[in-house]
Amino acid sequence: MSKLKLNLTLFIITVIVIAILALFGPEEQSLGANVRIVYLHGAWVLTAELVLLMAGLAGFIGLITPRKTFNHWSAALGQTGIFFWVTYLPLSLWAMQSNWNGLFLAEPRFRLAVIFAVTGVLLQVGLWLINMDWVTSLANILFIFVLRLIFATADNVMHPPPSPIFNSGNYTIIGFFIAMIFLSLVTSYFVTRMFLLVQSKSI
Repeated sequence: MSKLKLNLTLFIITVIVIAILALFGPEEQSLGANVRIVYLHGAWVLTAELVLLMAGLAGFIGLITPRKTFNHWSAALGQTGIFFWVTYLPLSLWAMQSNWNGLFLAEPRFRLAVIFAVTGVLLQVGLWLINMDWVTSLANILFIFVLRLIFATADNVMHPPPSPIFNSGNYTIIGFFIAMIFLSLVTSYFVTRMFLLVQSKSI
């Protein structure tokens, strides 16, 4: 089995494990069993943000050191982060429908998420076509910086701050959510490895 197929297989297995685990997540007083999709949605988008942050950090190291390895990791992590960001949007719609019986597409943070998804995909395609290490690293730094800046000032409608889960005081829910984030990060590792393998073949 090739390394690409191995990572793809591990990715699929981990996603299946996450889906099964989500089915047995602890219920919440207000949302009941529907909170399970919120766990999944939350873990997925946090993974996207963490991976995009790692892409920016790798890019920064790549810009100040002569080692191209960090630039390559920045490129792969940037692509992985956008993959998770785009795939979190259907989970967000599912969470809306399940918990609020409708789709609030004008919700500020969802609207911004769509904008960054489209921008992110176009950016990553452009960076892949340009194929210049320093440009990719710099772009990944700027992308996560702008994303966090915009979301830090965005209105909260369906996303009340601070984190309802981490501030719930329910350690069963908190522990379960952390486990979901960990597994999602493991999944992101396999996706990143696939992008790195594809990248190495194109060099």
